[in-house]
Amino acid sequence: MLRSGGATLKPVTNPWRRTRRGLAAFAAVLAIGTLAYRALGLGWIDAYYQTVITISTVGFTEVGDNIDSAYRLVTSFLVLFGVGIAFYTIGVTIEDLMEGHYRGQVERSRKLRTLEALEGHTIICGWGQVGHAIGHMLSGRGRQLVVIDNTEAFEEHPHRLQAHYLEGDATNDETLLQAGIGRARDLVVALNTDADTMYAIVTARALNADLFIVARSNGATAGPKLRQAGADRVVNPYEIGGSRMASFLLHPNVADFLGESMHDQELELRLGEIRVEPGNGLVGQTMSESRLGQETGVTVLAVRRADGEWIHHVTSDLLFEGGDTLVALGTPDQQTALRSWSRTH
Repeated sequence: MLRSGGATLKPVTNPWRRTRRGLAAFAAVLAIGTLAYRALGLGWIDAYYQTVITISTVGFTEVGDNIDSAYRLVTSFLVLFGVGIAFYTIGVTIEDLMEGHYRGQVERSRKLRTLEALEGHTIICGWGQVGHAIGHMLSGRGRQLVVIDNTEAFEEHPHRLQAHYLEGDATNDETLLQAGIGRARDLVVALNTDADTMYAIVTARALNADLFIVARSNGATAGPKLRQAGADRVVNPYEIGGSRMASFLLHPNVADFLGESMHDQELELRLGEIRVEPGNGLVGQTMSESRLGQETGVTVLAVRRADGEWIHHVTSDLLFEGGDTLVALGTPDQQTALRSWSRTH
């Protein structure tokens, strides 16, 4: 089942309202006919039986010996009103069943076509507290999101994000394919168990070898296994939370600054990163030769080499290599200028 989030949805008329009204009217006629025949001298079972065979127009002989004018009037009333109500109830029930099924198929097809048009989006598997927090941050940065989880998870958190919601099993190939796994840029796996997380990673990696996968680990020993399964980054929220709390005790102002630099949308200075692709004009230049800082205004704090080595002290004679990732501090405009500048060099 697919759901669309972001915009406020208007209440939808209950498709079974007519059926419920028809059934209520049918039950009322059945009760009135039974009581009327009972008042004419029939027993409860015979009164109910006579009402049923009259409404259903099966043509059985009337029950009872005293077929007088009052009896005929009750029967005539049931034929005129009861039969119509019975046919109406049957008709609207069938119509609602067909319409609901058709409407569901049309809506599902429309949503699937919307998902098929997505490219370079982020898929979030798991809509618990971690997934919800990730979604809010990514949505605030303009990322296109597809969220996969079950009905209960979606009902727990209001759909206030500009995201597409796909109800299903994140470890299932078909669900991931419907989410556009082959065209996605990133995958976040934040499921309840490490076993489900590992299965989702293996499945996703098989469907898209270039996918960047970030996974949440729930156990202290799960990290290496999840990386071996195909995760590019593994995060243990308990370890990070404990480390952050310790940082507040040891270096509270530094911890506040780093936290705000990463998460505060209104902060003037932010941390960002760019990758120096092989063949880029920066390759083979030093920091001073590139004039990167003067042209963009950012401050390069660190460089990560393609082999994973970190260079934390960036000097003017640092030589850029293909595959380097630059971690820079600057305003949003400066970060935008850095990305544009790197693409033109």
